[in-house]
Amino acid sequence: MSKMHLVRMCTAFTIAIVAATLPAAQSGSHAVLKGPAAFGDWRQDKPGVKRLLRPEDLPPPAPTQSVANFPDTVQMPADAKPLVPSGFSIELVASGLKGPRVIRVAPNGDVFVAETSSHTIRAFRMAPGSAKPSASEVYLSGGLLYQPFGIAFYPPGPNPQWVYIGNSDSLVRVPYKNGDLKAGAKPERIVERIPWVHHSARDVVISADGNRVFYSVGSGSNVALDMFPMPLDQPF
Repeated sequence: MSKMHLVRMCTAFTIAIVAATLPAAQSGSHAVLKGPAAFGDWRQDKPGVKRLLRPEDLPPPAPTQSVANFPDTVQMPADAKPLVPSGFSIELVASGLKGPRVIRVAPNGDVFVAETSSHTIRAFRMAPGSAKPSASEVYLSGGLLYQPFGIAFYPPGPNPQWVYIGNSDSLVRVPYKNGDLKAGAKPERIVERIPWVHHSARDVVISADGNRVFYSVGSGSNVALDMFPMPLDQPF
């Protein structure tokens, strides 16, 4: 018997919803690429591809300066879509968003998206039986929002009264009732003066009993580099 699965995917400038009928059992597996075969780029990537790179597979370090090769943003080709496992399909839901990072679904089915780069929370109402939104509104933007990321509805259950939003430097909340596509009041700051020098991803989760709010603080380092604050004579 088949089961319906809904997978929500968020990319730098688009949101896609993946809907599929997944067989109860799937057979077959992909071999693990090793050694030189494990090197490659996104053009060889697809669901199920696995790579194993060991220290001995890497070239010796060169004495010259490392090369920085940052990516550029280009227009997405008309026929470009993320690859999905067999049995899944994917459709474009929205485009033109600025730095979407997190998707949360309200109890009534509305979809909330944190556009971290533009300090915005956007709300979509999905049309029944369609991947296309019937409505798209800016729920909240600017003001007390600063690099918003996490979104949580409180209290747990079918009728939340607040939306909690995790900023890079604070935790705020906004009065909410089912069906709101725009905030009906100004947000209030619950926790402030959180150091923003760490990674900006601040997720928010409400405990199942509704008694606790969990707020994640991004790591202050990459692979245990020196943490902030740094001496003025050592900026990097």
